Amino acid sequence: MSGPLHFEDFHLGRRFDGGPYAVTRDEIVEFAAEFDAQPHHLDEEAAKRSILGGLAASGWHTCAMTMRMFADALMPLADARGGIGSPEGRWMKPVRPGDVLRIEAEVVDLKPSASRPHGFVTFACKVFSQREQVALILMTPVIGMRS
Repeated sequence: MSGPLHFEDFHLGRRFDGGPYAVTRDEIVEFAAEFDAQPHHLDEEAAKRSILGGLAASGWHTCAMTMRMFADALMPLADARGGIGSPEGRWMKPVRPGDVLRIEAEVVDLKPSASRPHGFVTFACKVFSQREQVALILMTPVIGMRS
């Protein structure tokens, strides 16, 4: 397809794939030290004693990694103007050092704007580990321009 995708180019069920994203121990600890300084994200011994059973990325870090994969996979293709928030985010499985993540972003809702030259395309993003376990489910509406 030539040119960027516009609102009209999306349909329910259309899917975009992204990744891979390799997660490192250092990245997990650095993100946690800056943004989510809980022991199970910072210290391996404390993490072993936690409900996570070992060092794991912050859920917010997992969201940030998801956004990186989403932006890399979809934004170069779409005439998008940004997002409007996320009505749902669920952390399903811990993301560990050494995990390699991938994303599947499926169009689940389309709402044209009656007053502006755009519409809202909502994606259900699922993040999978290399073990095919769902680590995160994130709903994200994106503003797509009409052609």
